[in-house]
This record gives sequence, C-alpha cells and structure tokens, in this order.
Amino acid sequence: MENKHERVDLESIKKQALEQFRSGKSLTGKGGAFAPLFKQFLEAALEAELDNHLSDPEEQPSSNRKNGKVSKTVKTSDGQVELTTSRDRNGSFEPENIKKRETILADSLQDRIIGMYGIGMSLRDISQHIKEMYDMDISHDTLSSITERIMPLVKEWQSRPLDELYCIVWMDAIHYKVKEQGKVKPRAVYNILGINLEGRKELIGVYVSENEGANFWLSVLTDLNNRGVKDMLIACIDNLQGFGQAIASIFPRTEVQSCVVHQIRNSLKYVATKDQKEFLEELKPVYKAPTKDLAEVNLEKLSDKWAKKYPVVIKSWQDNWHKLSTYFKYTEDIRRYSVPWKQGR
Repeated sequence: MENKHERVDLESIKKQALEQFRSGKSLTGKGGAFAPLFKQFLEAALEAELDNHLSDPEEQPSSNRKNGKVSKTVKTSDGQVELTTSRDRNGSFEPENIKKRETILADSLQDRIIGMYGIGMSLRDISQHIKEMYDMDISHDTLSSITERIMPLVKEWQSRPLDELYCIVWMDAIHYKVKEQGKVKPRAVYNILGINLEGRKELIGVYVSENEGANFWLSVLTDLNNRGVKDMLIACIDNLQGFGQAIASIFPRTEVQSCVVHQIRNSLKYVATKDQKEFLEELKPVYKAPTKDLAEVNLEKLSDKWAKKYPVVIKSWQDNWHKLSTYFKYTEDIRRYSVPWKQGR
C-alpha cells in the first residue's frame, strides 16, 4: 500500500513538473513540483547521517539510539523548508549536511549576499533585497555571521601573492549604482585580468570605489606591485586621463595600449547618426591596417575628409595615436589579444 501511494505521489509530481516547466515557473521554488522531493532528500540525508553515527563503535558502549523526532525550519534561496528528523538520546549527533544551529541552507544565497556586500550594499539593504526577492526575513546578525565567515577568504584572495611578470594585462572599470540606506550611490568595480607566462588568463584583482579615476588606479597598481608584480609587457586600458602616467610611475617599462573599442565608441558620440555608417567604414582601414605606416596614411585620409565637420573626433585620434597604435609592433596573434575590437567593426 505504501509503495502504491509513493507511485501516486510521483505521478502527481511528474504532472505538476511538466505543467510548471511549460509555463516557465520555477520547479524548486515555493509551490514548485520538486520542493517535496528536496525536503525528502534533506530528511533522508540527515537520517542516513544519524544511522551512520549510531553504528559508530564509539557510540556502542553508551547504547545511544534514536529518541523521537525534532522539527526544524531551514531557509533556502527557494523559500523555507520544514524538516522533521530523528534525534539521538545522548545528543552527541552532529550532522554535517545541516548543522544543529544552522538555519540557512543556501550556498547560492550566501554567494548572492557576499556579491551584494562586495559591491557596497549595506546589510540593511541586502536584508530588504532578500525579503523582496525570496520572501525570506534574514536578520542583520545572520547577514553579519555570513559575511564574517566568508570575508576572511575574500580578503585572503585579494591579498594573495602574484607572479612577477604578466604578458598582457587588461584594466577597466565597470560602473553601476547601488541603493545604500535609501540613497542611490555610484560605484566603480576595477577589474584586472592578466595573461601569465603559461598563456593562461588570471583574474589578478577586483577593487571597488565610488568612481573611476587615475588616482585610484595608481593605488591599485601600487597594490599589485606590493603583491609581487614587477612588470607587465603590455597594459590595455581605456583613454582615462592620467591612466598611462599612473602605469609609467609604477611599471616604467610597460607599453600602454589604449582600447580601440573605447576610442570608437567615444568618437561616435560626436558623429551625426546619418554619418556614422560611412565614418565607421572609412575608420576601419585605420585600426585594421596591416602596418602602422599604412594605418597613418589611412588616418590622414580620414582627417582630410572629416576634420572640418568633426574636428574633435579627428583630433582625439591624432592626439591619442601613440597609445592607440602600440599593437602594430606585434604579430597578429598578439594584436588579437591586446586590441579586442569586435568582429565586423
């Protein structure tokens, strides 16, 4: 009879899962078809742990055994789960899957919390966000305990020793806004990605500031130097004023390559929509030329045609040409990495 009920339950779950899948609803969230299976899995895992604990030879002399049931509410990123599991008479059982005083079972939720904390959101704002997104109340103390447990690992990663030499290093900032204590504030995440001597990409560092500026980049470069970086062969950056000088002050032998994609995007801000397609077609022979000499010839042609109409754009290319043309010193393979323009541009 029990097996029959189980088959009926499984058939019901299958039908519900198919309907939710077709409608795009979550299968694991609150009311999801797989939610009961998740609950059963957790309870079975805890029961298995307890059985293994009671069979331990160290527990045999005390005649430890199961002693009733205990209920526990566990919060996950998909909602709350009510668990009912056995307990042992001696109270010596320490489960690993869900620890005795653990009330949150969600590595993914913890990852989200750490991510929000890392980009500058306050614990109060994180708590409100979790409430709105997952219908879960998480106290300030719980959030603090999560961050306190994870942040030492984050700080260890942030301060880890680095290689002495990187072949190519990309440095750029991502801008976004966060809500902190009811106010929207700007943030800039400074990302440094490098290619080591083995040819592998490595995320060297991530830093957060209120905005992007050469002075902050200088502090970032100083930190990289303190962590062991002695030189970079090529540094790929945007056209932020003073950025190149900041690099030269810490790594004087590093060659700077300004991002061509950034330069193109900035140029289009000053070109009328009706002229953009034609301008881009005539700009392409400049940055995609096989040699620097030919690129400069094509830049001169571009200037002859467009300088009167768009003097700011042409002047920008001419003034920044020494940083935009560094890649011409290298072979096609290296150019592809140091100048990551989009295909077709």
